[in-house]
Amino acid sequence: MAHQAHSYHMVDPSPWPLFGATAALLTASGLIMWFHYNSSHLLTLGLLTTILVMIQWWRDVVREGTFQGHHTPTVQKGLRYGMVLFITSEVFFFLGFFWAFFHSSLTPTPELGGQWPPTGIKPLNPLEVPLLNTAILLASGITVTWAHHSITEGSRKQAIQALALTVFLGLYFTALQAMEYYEAPFSIADGVYGSTFFVATGFHGLHVIIGSSFLLICLLRLIKFHFTSNHHFGFEAAAWYWHFVDVIWLFLYMTIYWWGS
Repeated sequence: MAHQAHSYHMVDPSPWPLFGATAALLTASGLIMWFHYNSSHLLTLGLLTTILVMIQWWRDVVREGTFQGHHTPTVQKGLRYGMVLFITSEVFFFLGFFWAFFHSSLTPTPELGGQWPPTGIKPLNPLEVPLLNTAILLASGITVTWAHHSITEGSRKQAIQALALTVFLGLYFTALQAMEYYEAPFSIADGVYGSTFFVATGFHGLHVIIGSSFLLICLLRLIKFHFTSNHHFGFEAAAWYWHFVDVIWLFLYMTIYWWGS
């Protein structure tokens, strides 16, 4: 930054976009091999490559923002716009699943028995594990806000405690949903009900895992003194994403679990 007369970040050439694209190709090809030929070797290679690229790419971004001073207020403003647009795209991603669900449930066809849930489908009780998961995610929204306020007020110990609790609640949610999937009386192959249920809730579960990994990285950075009260956008972005995941779950719970049952 000493030789730079402006506040913008001129990114150095990086191999990670190319390696990331290659890892994504390996993972997608590995999924096809797993689905059709029951061989998981290519999928394992793709996932390991993806994890390695993530670790090294995030390491470089942390270096640029925390130690090299490239994330100036102007750059942070651009990062905020980028995160807002990313979350907006995610909203429309889930809108497609809700559209599919309501298209089938509001006017059930004769093939579905003219009713919703379709004939032969025993839905999950919304007052059991789904209600517990709702309470867990709402609690995690409170703890991540607590962590945010603690960081802005310079209370590092409280921030670490709150963020660790948030990560734990995210993992607890994932474990309960895995148990729910294992014990579900229907599968993704059970017509439009099974496909809309498992695709919508499954992609939400994937987002919970991604959000938990974001927050875990932020926890490690917090322990290493990377965040200050006025320079912590990496955490803010993860917190925004986590609140988005919370809100999507509330809509999923009210529509698919409660109203749809």
